[in-house]
Amino acid sequence: MSRLLYRLGRAAALRPWRFVVVWLALVAAVGGAAAAGGGSLQDDYTLEGTGSQEATELLRDRFPALSGADARVVVHAADGRVDPAALAAAGGEVRGLPHVSAVDPPRPSPDGRTALITVRYSAPVTDLETGPTLDALRDATGNLEDAGYQVEFGGQVPENVTAPGGTAEAVGVVAALVILLLAFGSVVAAGLPLAVALAGLGAGVSGITLLAAVTNVATTAPTLAMMVGLGVGIDYALFILTRHREGLAAGLDVPESAGRAIATAGQSVLFAGFTVLLALCGLVVSRIPVFMTMGFATGIVVAATVASALTLLPAVLGLAGRRVLRRRDRASGAAPAADSPRIRRWALHVGRRPWPWLLAGLLLMLTLAAPALGMRTWPSDAGSEPESNTVRQAYDLVAEAYGPGANGPLMVAVDLTEVERAALPGLHDRLAATEGVASVTPPRLSDARDAAVIVVTPEYGPQDERVTPLVDGIRADVLPPGAEVTGMTAAYVDLSRVLSERLWPVIGVVVATSFVMLMIVFRSILAPLKAAVMNLLSIGAAYGVLTAVFQWGWGAELLGLPHSVPVSSFILLLMFAVLFGVSMDYEVFLLSRVREEWLRTGDARGSVSAGLAATGRVITSAALIMVAVFLGFAADPGLVIKQMGVGLAVAVALDATIVRLVLVPAAMALLGRGNWWLPGWLGRVLPDVDLHGGRVPAEAGAEPRTREPSRA
Repeated sequence: MSRLLYRLGRAAALRPWRFVVVWLALVAAVGGAAAAGGGSLQDDYTLEGTGSQEATELLRDRFPALSGADARVVVHAADGRVDPAALAAAGGEVRGLPHVSAVDPPRPSPDGRTALITVRYSAPVTDLETGPTLDALRDATGNLEDAGYQVEFGGQVPENVTAPGGTAEAVGVVAALVILLLAFGSVVAAGLPLAVALAGLGAGVSGITLLAAVTNVATTAPTLAMMVGLGVGIDYALFILTRHREGLAAGLDVPESAGRAIATAGQSVLFAGFTVLLALCGLVVSRIPVFMTMGFATGIVVAATVASALTLLPAVLGLAGRRVLRRRDRASGAAPAADSPRIRRWALHVGRRPWPWLLAGLLLMLTLAAPALGMRTWPSDAGSEPESNTVRQAYDLVAEAYGPGANGPLMVAVDLTEVERAALPGLHDRLAATEGVASVTPPRLSDARDAAVIVVTPEYGPQDERVTPLVDGIRADVLPPGAEVTGMTAAYVDLSRVLSERLWPVIGVVVATSFVMLMIVFRSILAPLKAAVMNLLSIGAAYGVLTAVFQWGWGAELLGLPHSVPVSSFILLLMFAVLFGVSMDYEVFLLSRVREEWLRTGDARGSVSAGLAATGRVITSAALIMVAVFLGFAADPGLVIKQMGVGLAVAVALDATIVRLVLVPAAMALLGRGNWWLPGWLGRVLPDVDLHGGRVPAEAGAEPRTREPSRA
C-alpha cells in the first residue's frame, strides 16, 4: 500500500496539471449531474413496529385526508378580534393551492384575538417540497397580513423547511485560515489545506444531492456532512502538508517529498478516513431511515475529502514547490521546527509520574460526564427554535390562546373491524377522564365507517416530562386492542424510546469494528483498547457538557436560546458515530508516529514522548481548526446542528488536551512495552500494514529502518 501511495503522490507532484484538471472536471461533472438529476431533501421518520406507525398507517388507509402533512396558519390581532370574513377569504385562497386536500374551519380562541386555520395536504411531508409549499401558503394568506394581523406558520410543513446556510461554513473557513497562517507563516501553506478540503467538499455535497434522487435524505444531512467534511478535510490535508514540509527541510526535492508524505501521512489519512466511515456505517444498525441517510451523506463527503487529500493535494504541492515553507526558511535552507521540545518535556514529565496524572485526568473527564446521568432527550420541535422563527412564534401564540397541549395533540385511531362502534362513547369518556387530558373531540368516522379518530389535547406541551407517561398510560390503561395513538407527540415518544434502545448496538458495532481495524494497523491489543476507552471518555464528557448547557441552561442564552431545552434525541447516535470516528483520526496520527519511533528505537517511554513531540503542533493546529469549525455551526438556527456543533467542539477540545497530553502519555507509560503486545498466533494471522513508509525506496544516505523490537 505504501509503495502504491508513494507512486501516486510522486506522479501527482511531477504532473500536477493533469491531476488538477481531472479534479476540476470531476467537480464540474458531479455538480452538473446534481443540478440536472439531483433530488430534494426529505425527512423519513418511519418507525416500523411502533404504535404510532401502526396508527399512522391505519389513518393513511381509512382517512386519506388526515394521513398527509399539515400546516397551521396562526392569526393574531394585537387589538380587538380577528375578522371572520378575512379568515374565510384566506381559507378560500388556501383551498386552491396544490396538494391541499382540506382546510378546517377557522378555530377562534376564547377571547377572539387568535384564530387557527389547519391546512391538510394530500401527501406526506416527505413527498412535498416544503420550501415552495410554505411560500405558496404565505402568498395565499397575504390578505391577512395586509389587514394588519400577525400571521405565523406552524405544523409539519413549516417545521421541515431547511434554513439557508453558509454563515457557519464561512466562519469555520475564516477561522481555519487564520490558524493555518499562524501555524505555517506562509500564505501558500495556509491556503492549500483549505483549497483541497473545499474541492472534496464540493464533490461530496453534489454526491449528496445525487443520493437524494434515489432515496430520502434528511434535511439536516448536508449541514452535518459539511460540518464534518470541512473539519476532517482540512485536518487530512494539514497532516500530509506537515510531513511534506519535513521532507523538504530534510533536503528532498518536491516530487520525492510529496510521494513520501502520501506514503506515510497519506496512508494514515486513508486509514483515519476509513475509521470515520466505519463509525458512520454504524448508524445502519439503528435501522432508522433518517439516521441511515445521515450516515451515508456524511460518508460521501468524508470519502471525497480523503480522495482530494491523496490525489489533489500532492498535485498542488508540486505546483507550489518550496513556497510552502516560510520565506526565511527558503532563503536560509533552515528546517521548520516540526518537533516541539516543550511537548516532549511535558510527555516525559507525565511519564515519570503516570499514576497522579492518569487519576487527575480521569477525575476531570468523569466529572464533566456526570451531568449526562440526568440527561433527558426529546426530538427537537418548534418549542426549541429561536424566538425569531415563525414556527416558534406560532407555537407560543397557540400555547397562549389554546393551552400548551394544543401544540401537540394526540390522535387515537380506532379500527372498527376490531372494536365495536358502540364502544366509542365509552372510549371517549375514558379518554376525557384521564389525568393530564384537557379536552377530547367526539369520534369522527371514516367514509366507509370502518374506522374512527378521536383527537386528544393534553394539558401540557410536547416537551413536558409528563407527556411520555401520559402516552404510555393511554396505551396501557385506556385503549382497547384495535386502537392506537399517534400524532407528532406520540411519534416523538416512540422515536426517543427507539433511539435509546438502539444506541447500545450502534456503540457496540462502532467500537468493535474500530478496535479490529486499529489492531490490524498497529499490531497490538492494548493500544486499540486504550484508544477506545479514551474516545468513550471524550464522548461521555461531551454528553455531560451538552446536558449542562442545554438542559440545565448554563449558557443557553449565549447560543440564541431563550430558555433551557432537552437534549435532542438525534444527538446521541449522531454525536457518537461522528465523534468516535473523528477522535480515532487523532489516535491514528499519534500512534503511527509513536509506533514509528518504537520500531526505530525500541524505547517504550521515549517513543511516546517523541511521537507526541513530532505530532503535538500539527494535532493542536488541527484540533483548533476543528473546534473553530464546529463552534461556527453552533450558531446555526437549527437546534440539532447547534447542539452537534457544541458537542463536537467540546469533545475535540478535550481530546486534543486532556486525552492526548495527559491520559495517553500516562497510560502508555504504565503499559510500557505492553502497548505493542500481540499474541504470536494472532500476529501470524493479521495482515501486515505499513503506515511508516518502510517499503518506500530509501533516499540516499538514510539510515536503515530497524526491525520490530523483540517482545521476549
